[in-house]
Parts: sequence; structure tokens; C-alpha cells
Amino acid sequence: MLNLKPLISRANPAKSYDEALQRAEVLQARDGDDINLVSRTLLLTHGRATERVVIWLHGYTNNPAQFRQLAQLCFDQGCNVLVPRFPRHGLQERMTGETALLTAEELGSVAGEAVDIAGGLGQKVVVGGLSMGGVMAGWLAQQRADIDLALLMAPVFGFMDVPVAFTRLVAGLILLLPNFFQWWDPQVKAALGPSYAYPRRASRGLGQLLRLSFATQELARQYKPAARRISVLTNANDMAVNDEMIVRVVRLWQAQGASVQTYQFSADLKLGHDFIDPGSPEQHIDLSYPVIMEMLK
Repeated sequence: MLNLKPLISRANPAKSYDEALQRAEVLQARDGDDINLVSRTLLLTHGRATERVVIWLHGYTNNPAQFRQLAQLCFDQGCNVLVPRFPRHGLQERMTGETALLTAEELGSVAGEAVDIAGGLGQKVVVGGLSMGGVMAGWLAQQRADIDLALLMAPVFGFMDVPVAFTRLVAGLILLLPNFFQWWDPQVKAALGPSYAYPRRASRGLGQLLRLSFATQELARQYKPAARRISVLTNANDMAVNDEMIVRVVRLWQAQGASVQTYQFSADLKLGHDFIDPGSPEQHIDLSYPVIMEMLK
């Protein structure tokens, strides 16, 4: 059985721009010498609180470098931007086993801390995330009334190769069994780019991600999401996520009376699971970025 009870985000927003900067510095100070220079927590500010602040939450085995270009686009449009690094990610050692030690509590703590910081960086808080970050954005949207818009992109509420009916069982099993690693691409293995992301994933880390998925669903069955608006962006060509699980979450929110906008990239665009990172082998940011920026409005 999955332990979901501790997975709660409690708001403690920064009361001023200066306080937000101080908290952001604490977040950035966690990036030691073992963290890749391009993979560290990213903060872009205009020297004052702005009308909107955007938080980008990166995917499993990636890091803030994934969102660097999209973050700059948001900054150029007048927003302050924060891209936090999740624990055990961004290490210079790409073959690290650290993600096997990742916990849902660690993820939730950093995600909640980022929203707290954003409270002092802008009047309206936008939270967006891809894959693991998409699940985090949904988990936050369910609980945080200080979020104006949550944008979930290809959220991993379940896996493509696991039927919906067995997803919770699989989550419990991989958290009980010894950890094992899977290559993102078994053909190229460690040669897979980009050079700052991990080429393999730990089963235990995936199990922890599913804990957040089911925690979000349990909360959605009980009450309406706290965020003012939710948008969900999926990809018909995505071979990693289970779209049926995403639809299930959307329907739970809609049943609670939430405002949920959805959009799906067509399969003929041939976008990969990671349609954010310019360094991803399957990216087409010329197609994905205009849609994402439109959904942020």
C-alpha cells in the first residue's frame, strides 16, 4: 500500500521581494561543486516584483537546464522566473545512482518552497512543469490557492506500458523490490544527450513519483483544486506517459468544478516526450514553444 498521508504542501509565502531573494539564495546555496554549472537553480529577475512570476519544474533525470531557453522567453516578456533544481538531480556524474534515493517528500518540499518564494517575486504565480514536473504542478495546483495558473505538460500520472488498473499495484511493488535502472534509450545507453541530463532512470525514483500522482488523485476526489486555473498539455506521440491516467485526473478536477483547459499535440508532429529541452534528441521547440507561451496567458 502506498503511503500518501505526509504528501501535503503548506503555504508560507514570502512577504516581500527582498525576502523572496533571500529565500532563493538559500535554495541556490544547495548547489555545491558536484552540481553541473548549467544545471543549478536558475533565477531571473527584473530587480523588482513583477505582475507575473513563472516557476518551471523540470523532469525526472533532467534539471533546470531543460527550461533555460523557455525561462528566458518568459523573462523577456516581463516575468520574473524561478527554475528550482530538485534534489539528487543535476550532478556532474551522469551515471550517479542518487535518483534511487529520491523521495516524494524531497520533491514536494522543493516545489512548495519555490511557490513560497514566488509569492514575493510577483503578483500572480504561474507554475509549469514537464513529466515529473508536470505531476508536481498538478500536486501543487490541488493544494495551493496562491497559484494563478498551473500548466501540466506530459505529466507522468502513469506509464504508457502499465495499464491503468495496475498502476497503483506496480507503484507499490517497485517501492518494495530492490532498485533497478533502465536506460532511456537502450540502443545508445550512456551516449544519450543532452550531456547534462542522466541517461538512465531508477525504479525507486519512479515509484516515488507515482506516490505524488496518487496523492494528487486522492486529494482531487475530496475537493476542488485550490489553484485558480489549470491547463494540461499532452502529446499524442508520447511513448512514456499513459494518457488515460491524465484524462482520469482531468475528469476528477472537472467533477469538482475546476477550470481546466486541455490541448494535445498531434501525433504527426512527431514530438518526443521531452518537447521542452533544446538539447533533447526529439525536440521541436519551434513547434512546442509557441503553444506553451500561448497557454501561459
